[in-house]
Amino acid sequence: MVKKVLADLNNYFQRDKIVRNLEFFQDFIIVFLCLGLFCVMLIRLVDMFSSFVRPLDLRQVTSDILFILILVELFRLLIDYIEAQSISVAAAVEITIVSALREVILRGVLEIPRDQLLSIAVFLLVLAGIFIALPRMSRLFEHSRISHSETTEHN
Repeated sequence: MVKKVLADLNNYFQRDKIVRNLEFFQDFIIVFLCLGLFCVMLIRLVDMFSSFVRPLDLRQVTSDILFILILVELFRLLIDYIEAQSISVAAAVEITIVSALREVILRGVLEIPRDQLLSIAVFLLVLAGIFIALPRMSRLFEHSRISHSETTEHN
């Protein structure tokens, strides 16, 4: 009886069709994000190469290169999302680490107040811990998912 009511509700709301349409729009948004990110990368590359005409500012060139690398990693993350429909936490952690280090490099370690530098160091340590723990955690989740599927198959 309950299954029939749920099946009728599912048919009434057409959940499968709604979910499929929402996933399509989500992919559409991700594709536009990729195109926008690609355009930003091209603009930054043109800006960087045009800055070589003027006297070389090493800090600015380093900033541009690191920023472009961050954008490339974000682009790769979006491409991976389109392919696998999931985000790699490891890639997101890598991007965050590079972004934090970019800010430290740009401002200079000596120019950053001590308490801010300490908080950045703690933040980077936490990110490193997450990065190191990710493979172990994914194996644990896989093992628990396999165990759960085995127990449901036996019932």
